[in-house]
Amino acid sequence: MTNGESMGDLFPDLNGPESPIISGVAHDRSETQVSLRAVPDRPGVAAQLFTILAEGGINIDMIVQAGAATGTVDISFTLPSAQADQVVPMLDDSREQLGFRSVDINPEVGKVTLVGVGMKTHSGITATFFRALSDRHINVLMISTSEIRISALVPIHDLDEAVRAIHTAFHLDADQVEAVVYGGTGR
Repeated sequence: MTNGESMGDLFPDLNGPESPIISGVAHDRSETQVSLRAVPDRPGVAAQLFTILAEGGINIDMIVQAGAATGTVDISFTLPSAQADQVVPMLDDSREQLGFRSVDINPEVGKVTLVGVGMKTHSGITATFFRALSDRHINVLMISTSEIRISALVPIHDLDEAVRAIHTAFHLDADQVEAVVYGGTGR
């Protein structure tokens, strides 16, 4: 997307009156959360961190940076669990360069994502998403959003319940299968 274009500009057929506000819910059990604690709060540190990880072939998904009044920040990100063992030595080797105090690895997380092209133009979607999780006492560890999705990282033991809660909150539950697709048969 360039020059202020949105997903709706690129895919105008998704903006019609019959386009759904919410298309579905997805989840991912294969993520690990990594948090660097007390990273110096100065320009370029995040660029250094993510360059080191990119050069090591690490794929990054969600990213959160939280500032502190102490001149440091915490940077948390997720990556495929299959790469978690690779990232620890990379970070240990880069500790002096990056200047962080410690690193925490949490493999007991999962991601639930709500997807829909109508999210950009309908208020209350985010509130409903987080209220559904809150009502089920599900703690949110990280948040990532775009024009067409909201993702929350939750404890892995709460992931199935989070998916059910989001499905119910957005009336995506079905008592029966509504459509059957026979791949490649044309029917």
